[in-house]
Order: sequence, then C-alpha cells, then structure tokens
Amino acid sequence: MKDALPFTPSTMLAPMEGVTDPLFREVMAERPGLGVVCTEFVRISRAPIRAVHLRAEVVKIPGVPLSVQIMGNDADCMADAAGIVSEAGADIVDINLGCPTRKASKNGVGAAMLKDPDLLYKVLSSMRARVPGCLSAKIRAGWDDATHILAIAQAIEAAGANFIVVHPRLRTDAFKGVADWRIVAALKSQISIPVIGNGDCWYAAPALHLQKAMQCDGIMIGRPALRNPWIFQQMAQIRSAETPVHPDGAMVAAFLHDLMGRFCAALHVPTAPIGRMKEIIGWVGRAIDDDRLFLRQALRAKSIQEIQVIIDTMIAPLPAHAIDMHSEGLLQLEKCPENSDKNTEFSAVSRHPCAVSSHVHKSHVTRTDF
Repeated sequence: MKDALPFTPSTMLAPMEGVTDPLFREVMAERPGLGVVCTEFVRISRAPIRAVHLRAEVVKIPGVPLSVQIMGNDADCMADAAGIVSEAGADIVDINLGCPTRKASKNGVGAAMLKDPDLLYKVLSSMRARVPGCLSAKIRAGWDDATHILAIAQAIEAAGANFIVVHPRLRTDAFKGVADWRIVAALKSQISIPVIGNGDCWYAAPALHLQKAMQCDGIMIGRPALRNPWIFQQMAQIRSAETPVHPDGAMVAAFLHDLMGRFCAALHVPTAPIGRMKEIIGWVGRAIDDDRLFLRQALRAKSIQEIQVIIDTMIAPLPAHAIDMHSEGLLQLEKCPENSDKNTEFSAVSRHPCAVSSHVHKSHVTRTDF
C-alpha cells in the first residue's frame, strides 16, 4: 500500500528565492485552498552553522504547515541544519535538489546533486536521522537528460523521505519550454512515497485535470501563484463544486494595494518596497490582456505613489474578462502542459528501472500527520 500525503489540501506554495518570505507567505495563506507554505531556500555551507539564523527562518502561520527548504551537499552540515529547523518547529524539512543557477551548479548543490544519486542518498539519510517529522526533496528531471531520474527518486525514497516534489524540466532547461508531466506520472507508478508535481500549472482547472490524469498526489505552484494569487482558492472551489472566483480589476488592484501597504510597513529601506512590488507586478502583469502596456508602465515607475496611480488607472477599471485569471484559462495567455498523453511511454524512466547503487537500500520512512 502506497503512503499518503501528511497534509491537506494537497497544494503547496513553492519555495521562491526573494519572494516567499514570511510576509508573502502570510498574504497567500489568507485565502483558502493552500495546504503548505515553503520558505526560500537556506544555503548550508561547510562554515559553522549559526543556529539563531536558522531558527529565524521558522516563522509559522497558524493553521498552515511550514516547509523549510535547505540546500547543501555536506552530509554532516545538512543533518545539523535539518535538526535545528525541525526542533524550531518546521513541519517539513525539504532539500533543494533542483536549483538550476550557475552559482549552485558551480558549488555542486541544488540540481548539481542529481548527477550523483549516491551523494544525495548520503545527505538525505543523514538528514533523516535528525528529523523526527516530515522530510521531503524537491528535484528536477535531471541534469542534462532524464536518464537517471528513477535512480534519483529511488535513492530519495530509500533514504527515508516522506514525499518527493518533481519539477519535470532538466537543469539545462531552466524555465524554457513546457514542463513534461509524463515524468511525474512515470515516477508515481514506480515509487511508493507520494509524488507532487510542479511546473507550468498556470490555471486552476487544468492543474486539477493534470493532477488527475498523471495520478500524482498533489500540486506545488510557484510562478503561477504570483501571476494569479487566487489560484489555490479556485482549486479548492472546484473541488467542492463551487463557482470559482474570477477576479476583476478592482479585486486585483485591492490585492496589489494591500500588498504594497504591507511591504511599506515591513521594509524600512525606502527603495525596497518598490523592488518587491515590481517583482510581483512583473507576474500579475502577464495576466492583463493589454499587450503588456500595464507591465511596461508599472516597471518604469520611480516611486510607490506612481505605482499606485498606475494600478488605479490601468487595472482597477478592468472587467474580469480582460484579466487572464479565469480558473479555466479562457484567454490562454500562458502555455500549459499536455494532460492527455499520460500513457505515452517516457523512455528515460521505463528503460532504466531500479538503477540505484547496490548500497542504497529501503529504509524506514517516518510517517507524520499535521
């Protein structure tokens, strides 16, 4: 019998560097439908660990489990870090095995660890020994091909992870093209721990269709949740047979103004709120069907006051049909993964079964429910 996810609903806000700080996690968790929020990754090097800094990452929201993501390749240091954040109250400790940046690759962390299943098994096993609760791993499909994806997933399972999150792109893909969710389906059929899919779930209804078609256990959403902050709520409403909310301009403007006010209150460097707002606007603007006019205007703004005026004049008056946040994705401004070809063979997984090193063995997996 396969394991079940230890949280519900089966949705996660993805860890995003420079985005998923405590303030933004709180904003997203205020709407229904979100099962877990994730921190930005915390880099763990061989330098002495400052426990006070790690504990500071564990900022929880009542009623919503917190996943703290750490990234590193030293087994002892990662075990120590995992133990510290677990003791500080993290509901889930996650290892980043997917970061595709040049700096991460140069340091042999993130997606670079996918080249060495033995190493990631060693690191995860050491973390498992220090984490009595839930342990997870977020991976990509591979480094420059997906040949070893099953060996990677089996090593993670054998090390004792409770579940795995799969972003089905290669490290070399970065965010180009469209995620190949056949990889998610193939792994789900081969391992016993829950598999969560991640990548290009731009619209609520197609995301749920994709989850059902690929038979995965849950969905993690990152960039699409910045573009449409109501996406988790829409998914929950669809599941409960309610009419999903379709935000109009007034709703989007109110969200942006509220977020702006929180950034201004929390960030004491005068220019900091401008940068944070432009990052969010860069995604929300992609949902506005105006040939990117709002986006260009807002990103040129020099002050918070100027951004506010642009929002009020260009966003607030818009009807819902001019905004690509409908749960079905009626305007289709974004490209979504196909969900009709689950049965199409994904050769990288099917031709390389059980390709795990001989010393990697099935270990006890701790079960945790929140």
